[in-house]
Amino acid sequence: MRICIAQIKPQQGDIQKNIELHRKWIESAVSEQADFICFPELSLTGYEPTLARQLATDQNDTRLEIFQQISQQKNIDIAVGLPIKRASKIYIGMVIFHANRPKETYLKQRLHADELPFFMAGKEQLLLSINDTLMAPAICYESLLFEHAENAKNLGAQMYLASVAKSEKGIKKAYSHFPKVAAKHSLPILMSNCVGACDNFTSAGQSAIWGAEGSLKKSLGTHTEGILIFDTQTSAAFKKEKGFKL
Repeated sequence: MRICIAQIKPQQGDIQKNIELHRKWIESAVSEQADFICFPELSLTGYEPTLARQLATDQNDTRLEIFQQISQQKNIDIAVGLPIKRASKIYIGMVIFHANRPKETYLKQRLHADELPFFMAGKEQLLLSINDTLMAPAICYESLLFEHAENAKNLGAQMYLASVAKSEKGIKKAYSHFPKVAAKHSLPILMSNCVGACDNFTSAGQSAIWGAEGSLKKSLGTHTEGILIFDTQTSAAFKKEKGFKL
């Protein structure tokens, strides 16, 4: 199986433009025979907490149907990030479109302090079954908490999928933390970060894949959009990227 993570530069607050951006990189993943692609935290809106309430929606938003169609046509599962509204509450969410199964939504369980004025925390860990491999999604801050990965492993996760929006400081923490988690739990870890402007910081890219023993397999740059592919049978990784100027 081939697992893909995307590193993109979202347009702040513009869901429709970001849908088109996602489609471009999904096509690239399909050309590399990927079975699954995951995008960064809040990838369809950009990481913009102050805009989250007005942009929030749910997995049944008709604008998202294009992802279900692509999933069915190309036989690729797709995970996108967006603010989710349930009743009057707003969550940081990941919606997953499956080729032959109902779509799913994962809600970030552990929030950073500066997210608390804007979002509620989810309650349950979702495990994604992709080609009989169980993957645990983790969204940004919670992925840097040892207990989150430990809980995922105890639930049966075979792979850890971090969808993030991290600054240079956050990326340094991730590059220190994830090798330890991978080695401790024998979990390959795939981290999808964005690039460009986010809220009050600049996201630093450097999306990466770590093997189950903790070694860095492959990474992307700070000023690039692109994809990383991880082959679960061979444990090999490779990348395709496109540079730009911030």
